[in-house]
Amino acid sequence: MNPALPEHTLPEELLLLALDPRRGKPYCRNRFLEYGVAGAVLAELELHGRIAEHRGRIRVISPQAPQDPLLAQVLGSLPAPGGGGLAGGVGAKAWIRRTGRYVEELCLEHLVGRAVLRRETHRLLGLLPYHRHPAADPALPAAVRERFAAAEAAGFPDRRSRTLAALVSATGLSGAVAQGGWRSRSAMHDLVRDEWTAYAVRRNVRQDKAARSGSGAGGGGGGDD
Repeated sequence: MNPALPEHTLPEELLLLALDPRRGKPYCRNRFLEYGVAGAVLAELELHGRIAEHRGRIRVISPQAPQDPLLAQVLGSLPAPGGGGLAGGVGAKAWIRRTGRYVEELCLEHLVGRAVLRRETHRLLGLLPYHRHPAADPALPAAVRERFAAAEAAGFPDRRSRTLAALVSATGLSGAVAQGGWRSRSAMHDLVRDEWTAYAVRRNVRQDKAARSGSGAGGGGGGDD
């Protein structure tokens, strides 16, 4: 691994694991990835000591803006300490569901602006535009995958690697990312309940799957639950 390669936040790492570096297409349903990225931003803010969770609700415990502009923007959008209605704070599951698309777009724009990803515009049936985000430098997602594989081989020994593994599983990416077969995927699946951000992501993913099942809609997308 090249030690000069930059470190990334959890949402950036999740995106670099989730996107095919050549085609820029996610390995899971894009809506699930949106939930995952929003959950990863909350996890990063918690690791920075800015927020905490209590009974499924997010509370800001330190409003000081982080240096990362995306994290600062998201922190500023959360209810200030003591705000958020009678219960205080905001529900994690509802916040992830409501803001996932917006937060993912912010993170993608951030990575494109730093020349980590490229943005390609395509048209569905020649009419409806949509975007793909291939890697600007294949070494960057390769380094993230290498770090993840090393953490996986070590049994995810630290809080950060466990959180990322739980988010990967909750988002439905472990089949595309895990190197250790079903045992590793099962271990990642078990981590989800220990990480509140990943658990909120999983609840949203399950809600979507139940809605599609109930309406009889089929669908692709990879992953586990």
